[in-house]
Amino acid sequence: KESIKIFFISDLIRLTGSGSTRCSGRVEVYHNNSWGTVCDDGWDLNDAAVVCRQINCGSALEAPQSAHFGEGTGQIWLDDVTCSGNESSLIECNGSGFGTYSCGNHADVICSGEKAFRLAGSGSTRCSGRVEIYYNNIWGTVCDDYWDLKDAQVVCRQINCGTALEAPRSALFGAGTGQIWLDNVGCSGNESSLIECKYNQFGTNNCGHQQDAGVICSGPIRLVGSGLTRCSGRVEIYHNNSWGTVCDDGWDLNDAEVVCRQLNCGSALEAPHSAYYGAGTGQIWLDHVTCSGGESSLTECQHSGFGTNNCGHGQDAGVICSDLIRLAGSGSTRCSGRVEVYHNNSFGTVCDDGWNLNDAEIVCRQLNCGTARGAPRSAHFGAGTGQIWLDRVTCSGSEGSLTQCQHGGFGTNNCLHNQDAGVVCSDLIRLVGSGSTRCSGRVEVYHNNSWGTVCDDSWDLNDAQVVCRELNCGTALGAPPFAQFGAGTGQIWLDNVTCSGNEYSLTDCQHSGFGSNKCGHDHDAGAICSGVPILLAGSGSTRCSGRVEVYHNNSWGTVFCDDGWDLNDAEVVCREVKCGPALQAPQFAYFGQGTGQIWLDEVTCSGNENFLTGCQFSGFGAHNCKHSQDAGVICSLCSQLRWHWIPTQPNHPQRHNPTCSTRLAGSGSTRCSGRVEIYHNNIWGTVCDDGWDLNDAEVVCRELNCGPALEATQMAHFGAGSGQIWLDIVTCSGNESSLTECQHGGWGTNNCAHDQDAGVICSVGSGLTTCSGRVEIYHNNIWGTVCGDSWDLNAAEVVCRQFNCWTALEAPQNLCVLYVLATICGLFVLFSDIRLAGSGLTQCSGRVEIYHNNIWGTVCDDGWDLNAAEVVCRQLNCGPVLEAHQNAYFGEGTGEIWLDEVTCSGSEDFLTDCPNSGFGNHDCDHSEDASVICSGEIYSWSFTRCQILLKFVLNYGCGKCDWMSPCLRPDALSKGVTPSEKVGSWRKLLVKVNLAAVDSSVDMKDPAVMESIMNSVTYVKKS
Repeated sequence: KESIKIFFISDLIRLTGSGSTRCSGRVEVYHNNSWGTVCDDGWDLNDAAVVCRQINCGSALEAPQSAHFGEGTGQIWLDDVTCSGNESSLIECNGSGFGTYSCGNHADVICSGEKAFRLAGSGSTRCSGRVEIYYNNIWGTVCDDYWDLKDAQVVCRQINCGTALEAPRSALFGAGTGQIWLDNVGCSGNESSLIECKYNQFGTNNCGHQQDAGVICSGPIRLVGSGLTRCSGRVEIYHNNSWGTVCDDGWDLNDAEVVCRQLNCGSALEAPHSAYYGAGTGQIWLDHVTCSGGESSLTECQHSGFGTNNCGHGQDAGVICSDLIRLAGSGSTRCSGRVEVYHNNSFGTVCDDGWNLNDAEIVCRQLNCGTARGAPRSAHFGAGTGQIWLDRVTCSGSEGSLTQCQHGGFGTNNCLHNQDAGVVCSDLIRLVGSGSTRCSGRVEVYHNNSWGTVCDDSWDLNDAQVVCRELNCGTALGAPPFAQFGAGTGQIWLDNVTCSGNEYSLTDCQHSGFGSNKCGHDHDAGAICSGVPILLAGSGSTRCSGRVEVYHNNSWGTVFCDDGWDLNDAEVVCREVKCGPALQAPQFAYFGQGTGQIWLDEVTCSGNENFLTGCQFSGFGAHNCKHSQDAGVICSLCSQLRWHWIPTQPNHPQRHNPTCSTRLAGSGSTRCSGRVEIYHNNIWGTVCDDGWDLNDAEVVCRELNCGPALEATQMAHFGAGSGQIWLDIVTCSGNESSLTECQHGGWGTNNCAHDQDAGVICSVGSGLTTCSGRVEIYHNNIWGTVCGDSWDLNAAEVVCRQFNCWTALEAPQNLCVLYVLATICGLFVLFSDIRLAGSGLTQCSGRVEIYHNNIWGTVCDDGWDLNAAEVVCRQLNCGPVLEAHQNAYFGEGTGEIWLDEVTCSGSEDFLTDCPNSGFGNHDCDHSEDASVICSGEIYSWSFTRCQILLKFVLNYGCGKCDWMSPCLRPDALSKGVTPSEKVGSWRKLLVKVNLAAVDSSVDMKDPAVMESIMNSVTYVKKS
């Protein structure tokens, strides 16, 4: 023993300081009969490697600076130490000489020890990462079998990283490589080293690297206090063997950012002052902290020195970090939105498979947002982008973090972003008291683990408005003082609340401080909100379009029946959700079928009501409907809709005008040419033509789904507008998705008059289809036509392929037939929303797929029979049906399964006319994809047959051979008919004419036959 002691003294070096171990600490050397420190000028891993070797502590892991293990005392013996790393002793390295120095900070080392440990992997920090052990000259991982917080606690203590916060499994920090050294680790939590715990022999395991274990340690920093979460609380650091607080002098988001990163808690949201999480006790270690935000540790930031401050604990600093989770999306708030988690350096969404209130409860608790009120699915807050990190999340409700719940593994899923999961949390506010409802009552806030009231000093509608918005209860109707809903008890948390009305949370408003008041409970403040909140949900929904749902009797997800549902009703909904005027009031579960209660039926609004529940209706829960009748709305602020010319189902509105904030107007305008007008500040206004060019026009044409821009007209080519001129000096690159994304001179800033109004002419005409028309090519700066000599299907096939328009059906040479029949004959065939696909398919046999919500998807074979197949064959112009196959006869499809339980009589014009379970509602997989085999007796689109159709058109009001002749114009339809009814009627008319034209028993020249066909289609009339 004595010889060993002499060995270490003769070695003249030791490691000491706050939190030091035998192989980590502040470096001190013995000289001239006293111990002294080493200055950190130029201190690096080469220097640390010499120290670790000298004290037999393995290799150097880190060479910390800035007194990581606390300030030393007495002499500073060495400075400007420069080692190659191969020296046997620190005093063999170059340096300034004993006692010669110009610094105040001391050097430290962290050595690997006999059995070295490190934290590695994607997103790892000094105190969080994948656990790796150095053994037998190789680094290897630890398997996560039985891995828990006790095991993680030992690792955190061993590497001097405070306490264990989490013990992540399933390769949270990425999969390692090479050896897996330990498995079945079982620690009590008190061991000083992981190798003191129970485990299999080194290298004995039955694991793969996808089971690599990790730790998240607190480091020499922690968050504590009242109301804390894992990633929010009072900041405390460990120094000189004791925990102490940080003073809030100069405390800001940059400082908080460092703390959040150090704790692996995402980014900083707030940097609260004034002991927001309660006053600490004991030491105040840091003051005047000044971070750039890029530091890896708070102690690396500038500060006034450990223990040097002029503060009291009433100034203790805190942080609120995002954690590794956030809520985002359309209509999201601090406590409601699309759930996104941070993994592998990027945020990604969570799939809604199995998503329920238990899962949402964890998210709400993790974000300090109270309890879960809803667990919306189907991208309720809009579809995310990028990674889908989690799927099949299963929480018990007691976990501290969503990633602690069972799940399918990071990045493992079979989902699309239309399945992104969301949450609606209660936040930390409630309405209670005598006569209270969910949206009216005495205001209470949750602070310091208890509910308390709000004093009514200065309480007004702005304050109540914030409460109503926070609770998703519409707008504020009243802000009653004097305990109108009864006097509360206990704490009065807030007084002198002053809100602008735009804050997200009541605690964001100015107030006199938690618990500071001069009130009694007879002054408790209340709020009366407009009541039943409304959400727009469902497949393809946006913030301003979707299936209408309301909150009643403590449950979300309820829906309206569409009996009598019209634009007046939709107008009220659009106004209530602040989405501008109503464009359409779709019925028949256009946005998919809801579940649960149907709260309202027989809704009758004048259109002027402020709230839907102010309209007449049959009473909550009183209805005679099914979810196949769920009502929806499409409001004018529908910025996420994208127009397309895939024909819609009968009774289903067509989506159009993508942003609803850009339109083409003026004299001679069409859907794709006209004066450009922008909707801003509730008013339509024009665009000045200063600098207006094809790049700018290109953005408009793309925004309106009108093909490439042909011209960028100036000088009010389509007539002078009136009113506002919203934009001037517009400069687009041509790649923007909206004109308002381009550079411009600012809203309303211009030096123009309306004789300078800008316009566009886009390549898509005002006809009914983008895949039929006269062929023109651009050459030598001029558009020109193609002569019909030798023009045939081969040539047409090339054109169709070039425009991504499937195959060529006809190659008309006669110009009249081209104009009329390319529109009539091609409309419902080229642009059918149905196709046959799969292995071994022919033109008239294959797996049935339909186009919905911008995606092709299959049909489930539940109930699939010859009647349904007959409709498909007729719709595809493929003659009678021969067979109706099930069980993916032509191979399994991928992606969506759009229809299930299809029940056709066989006489329907379109498959989507048949009763079905609703778009996307099914209990199938692709092994059940339905198929058809049709006879293939394709009705030829011969020139003779098209002449018959042309004769029909000319006999019934077309007047001249012109594709915009009166028979095809909108005014050829009955007045007061919606656009969707017009489109649906023309499609039905064309199908009926088509069938009649190929029926040898029908005399197409007989006026009575023509009249019968015309009268059989609702809304169609002679011009």
